[in-house]
Amino acid sequence: MSKLSLTVACGDYDRVRAIKDGRVPIEGCDVNFLPLAAEEVFFRAFRSTEFDVTELSFSSTMIQTARGDCQYIGIPAFVSRIFRHSSIYIRTDRGITKPEDLRGKKIGLPEYQMTAPVWMRGMMQDEYGVRPEECIWRSGGQEQPGRDERTPIKPIPGLDLAPIPNDRTLVDMFVKGELDALFTARAPSCFVEGAPNIGRLFPNYREVEKAYYQKTRLFPIMHLIGIKKTLVEQHPWLATSVYKAFVQAKAIAMQEVRDITALNITLPWVEAEALESMALMGQDYWRYGVKESLHEIDALARYSHEQGLSSRLLTAADLFAPSVMDISRI
Repeated sequence: MSKLSLTVACGDYDRVRAIKDGRVPIEGCDVNFLPLAAEEVFFRAFRSTEFDVTELSFSSTMIQTARGDCQYIGIPAFVSRIFRHSSIYIRTDRGITKPEDLRGKKIGLPEYQMTAPVWMRGMMQDEYGVRPEECIWRSGGQEQPGRDERTPIKPIPGLDLAPIPNDRTLVDMFVKGELDALFTARAPSCFVEGAPNIGRLFPNYREVEKAYYQKTRLFPIMHLIGIKKTLVEQHPWLATSVYKAFVQAKAIAMQEVRDITALNITLPWVEAEALESMALMGQDYWRYGVKESLHEIDALARYSHEQGLSSRLLTAADLFAPSVMDISRI
């Protein structure tokens, strides 16, 4: 019996590399793995459903799922997680020294519905009392003009949100002082290049993020893996097979990050970093699984609904294939 041919699109992360290079097969499948940048994957997946299995923006998935038009069903392989305090950039000449100073400020972001800013706005409201409607939001291309929302969103009552001109970029406006801050997943080039009056809201972000985790137990989820719903309907075994492969690939990466025979990552104290993360967050600090990650899933679903993005409050059962809500264990 021939195997199912699958096209898998995902970032070239260490935690998926064993699938890409064939060390971990997806049971019953022949895999064509496309290592692509997240922005390209999301654009092609949400606009034209090009891939059978794909990395997905969690926020965009929630919006489309709430509307009933998402073409993918999720599996809880969370290939991208990151704390986002480090992703808030400010003009240092605007008197912004603490989160509360962002009230009334004009903040740029590539897309309002991007997962990273959803987490940032949720964190700003929960931890510092700064509500999204207290700020002015401008969206558009960060480094290149012409970007728009990959998943169209409806006007949100009480929110001052508008696109920047099609011939402008967020970085250009930020450098020229037309924006007071940026909420963005990708470090803006002006910050990387050391432009004057550009800095982080939290220069000591590592200490702040560790304290945030200790208080909230949240390790923010950015991306999940989705499978075409039509494929899962035709092949009920597929969701579990794909999920098992991603779990196995992550396990290999977790072993390799602590292998000091010859360092796999170009950093001198990788093992020490891993051990410090385990001491703070537990042995399985990069958790997959619905039950294991329900705290973060529920938090993001709440933020999406509170911020006017998801039309209803979603649950994990709305987002993930039933067969991976819980899996067998030996």
